[in-house]
Amino acid sequence: MKIAIAQLNPTIGDIFGNSNLILEAAKQAEVEGANLLLTPELSLIGYPPRDLLINPSFIADAGAQLLQLAQALPPELAVIAGTALPNANAVKLGGKSLFNSAVLLQNGAVKQVFHKRLLPTYDVFDEDRYFEPGENSNYFSIGELKIGVTICEDLWNNEEFWGKRSYAGDPVSDLAKLGVDLVLNLSASPYSAGKRGVRSAMLQHSVIRCGIPIIYANQVGGNDDIIFDGSSFAVNCKGDLIQVLASFETGFAVLEYDATKQDLVGSHQQNAAGIKATPLSFYPAEGDAEIWAALVLGVRDYVRKCGFSKVVLGLSGGIDSALVAAIASCAIGPENVLGVLMPSPYSSDHSVNDALELARNLGIAIELLPIGDLMKTYDRTLADLFANTTFGIAEENIQSRIRGNLLMAISNKFGHLLLSTGNKSEMAVGYCTLYGDMNGGLAVISDVPKTRVYSLCRWLNSGSEKIKNQADFGKDIIPVNIITKPPSAELKPGQIDQDSLPDYDVLDDILQRLIENHESAQQIVAAGHEEAVVKRVVKLVRQAEFKRRQAAPGLKISDRAFGTGWRMPIAKSSFY
Repeated sequence: MKIAIAQLNPTIGDIFGNSNLILEAAKQAEVEGANLLLTPELSLIGYPPRDLLINPSFIADAGAQLLQLAQALPPELAVIAGTALPNANAVKLGGKSLFNSAVLLQNGAVKQVFHKRLLPTYDVFDEDRYFEPGENSNYFSIGELKIGVTICEDLWNNEEFWGKRSYAGDPVSDLAKLGVDLVLNLSASPYSAGKRGVRSAMLQHSVIRCGIPIIYANQVGGNDDIIFDGSSFAVNCKGDLIQVLASFETGFAVLEYDATKQDLVGSHQQNAAGIKATPLSFYPAEGDAEIWAALVLGVRDYVRKCGFSKVVLGLSGGIDSALVAAIASCAIGPENVLGVLMPSPYSSDHSVNDALELARNLGIAIELLPIGDLMKTYDRTLADLFANTTFGIAEENIQSRIRGNLLMAISNKFGHLLLSTGNKSEMAVGYCTLYGDMNGGLAVISDVPKTRVYSLCRWLNSGSEKIKNQADFGKDIIPVNIITKPPSAELKPGQIDQDSLPDYDVLDDILQRLIENHESAQQIVAAGHEEAVVKRVVKLVRQAEFKRRQAAPGLKISDRAFGTGWRMPIAKSSFY
């Protein structure tokens, strides 16, 4: 029996468009002679649909489109699709009004339904807000083959692998008791750096434990701040990865289940262009390469799915805006990127020259808008009110807010999406200006620490990855001076970031321990950091919460990002 995997990039709420994606994959599966097609979690409505789920008309439209899809599919092909289904017992028995479901479509009808049992509520997940958990695990049959169905988190309760049990139920063990021959999983597992390897290791462990092969189909693409890497795969009874689809792009693969061997065997896969390829080595791109690919995908899909075609950003001659410009150029093409230089009297000549060189290397359009005269106008307007006070942060931040206003004017005038360029280190400690450099519709690198920004730029210059549609310049894409000069906001003469912050190597290690590892200040000090520095950083992180609450959505690449999964109160005790 042949089984096809469709690694799809759905758009949330585009029920008709997502239905067509499933239909096209089904037609391809039919051509390949497949008997069964597997698609990702909630493939019909997109993941995460969030509060679209509380709209009755949305659920009704999804139900109607599901029936139309069933009738349009090749009749002999069995298709597993994901959608939200009403809980008919909710009114009488209580519980949530919906299930997160997988449906078996064949011969023009819905043949069988499976409900997700384990509903995650951590990080970006909030599924028990909408869904009732399924009570039982179940399977369907094709001939003599019993095929168990699970949905994403249903596979993530392997007590032996994690060293703990997160839920009372274990759907994989329950399916093993039912004697299934194969387990399918519809998934929408978000990307974070290093997660792909952990994900596959967990499922390999589950297969070895239960002796049942697993096919895992993951969603790909960017939806708001969340990036899905795809990386769908299949594991045979021995725990071997026999098929791995490409990360960060749509894909299609066909495998075979050999009834005599009672196991999966690899067949072939296709990339997004439909070209046959041999099975990939296991996730060859790690570290900077995978983060770069994730950010490019996140920008591309955010721009496309929000209806934009061009972007604008401020170019300061610094490393953060240089990286964002490079990502945007790769994501949507340099012809669709506008960089704006807004030098003040405090801007150094080399910063302007560095920004111009970067723009030439990338091939993006550029505008030069000096802000000196605007600064003088602000000074005159505020002269009486600010009389007899000392020049300080308020005056420095006016420069950033002038720039933010100019960028928003360009965005409004031409319909460009404004990209903000602040990194995670700055966002963490509030080294950013509200209504200034924080202005924007998407914060591209707000989950990228400053040390990683440097690493990504060095990696990009190494030639490991060239920006699409760019010739090989035979030189660095990011001008070397941008990487080597001390970082500075250039809001006053001779300013550098380390006037206000610890060295970024020190700061980022403290932030990693505090934010992602949840270490206390005492634990961080015990790890070797100066107590005074740690206390200051902790205080800055706490005080900056009100700024982060007003920031643009930021692409998530870590396990702990300042976005959907970050739910910290603004007004709170100073102890935490």
